[in-house]
Amino acid sequence: MNRQQRSNLIEYQPRSFNAGTVEHINAQWIFFDEETEEAALIEEFAHQEVEVQRNSKWCKGILLDDGNIQTGKEILSLTDQEMIRIRKQLIYSFERLLDELNDEAFVQFIQTLNSLKFSLYDCIYCYNHLTFLDHKAGRSGVNFLIFDNEEHICSVQHHFDYYEIQMDRFELTLNNGKRTVVERIS
Repeated sequence: MNRQQRSNLIEYQPRSFNAGTVEHINAQWIFFDEETEEAALIEEFAHQEVEVQRNSKWCKGILLDDGNIQTGKEILSLTDQEMIRIRKQLIYSFERLLDELNDEAFVQFIQTLNSLKFSLYDCIYCYNHLTFLDHKAGRSGVNFLIFDNEEHICSVQHHFDYYEIQMDRFELTLNNGKRTVVERIS
């Protein structure tokens, strides 16, 4: 699996965007999140990937400092009450953990998480013990993750043992008591 295939699996996860409308108030663009109904200055999201809905299609671009959106060579200006989506950012330690997983463990973890109705973007906490270990020697330990999809909480313990054989074991426990164990040895 190449880097682009991994990126696509991450990019097309459910709940990967904050969606809402923008309003021009007192010479400033304000973003109103449709889910939480919270307001934020649009400048807080400058230089992040956004999508704006034009002609019933989503146009992807990068939000500029002035509230415009750079889509390739074209610059789109926001309009009042326009619907936009702002790409959520993964927690840095979680991104690094995903980078460390081999392809089989990466795919199996995502598929299992998705089958339980969780998205990678539901991760609210990640302790990545791998980042503290020497890559030259064999590594073993446990990573701890918490996911919240607003219906359930999922606690994940990722046991890893990377010596001659690579072993990844994911123990997922939901707040309703449902448990799933996924193990990958390569």
